[in-house]
Amino acid sequence: MHDEFLCHVTAYGVCGGRRIGVPLGTYRAPTLALALWWLRDRASWIAERLDPGSATPYVPAGALVPVADGVTDVPGVLRAWCADPEQQLRAADELADGRMVRIATGDDTTEYELLAESVDALRIQRTLAGLAVPTA
Repeated sequence: MHDEFLCHVTAYGVCGGRRIGVPLGTYRAPTLALALWWLRDRASWIAERLDPGSATPYVPAGALVPVADGVTDVPGVLRAWCADPEQQLRAADELADGRMVRIATGDDTTEYELLAESVDALRIQRTLAGLAVPTA
């Protein structure tokens, strides 16, 4: 069982013709449950900022419009991931087995990426890379 997890949230967009990543948060989770909680919390946080809902008092009437046909509903995708017990269980299994979990979605301007990976698995990868000695 992996005991500690690194979690990251990044937004990617194009600026000056180059793909740029903007970190939106990082968390070192001491347990699997907290890693999953943090990923769900960040996904909900992004969804709420992109689509706060028409009943939100600080959003003027008419300021929110539905996404165009063919454009991914990023807040909807993130909310669906948070609410899907099967996807949560799959993510937990992947992390418990030492594999990285990546949730990514984007629209026509920005890609949002949520990552989590085991600290133990990262240490093992570094150790194995250091043990491999090139032969001449």
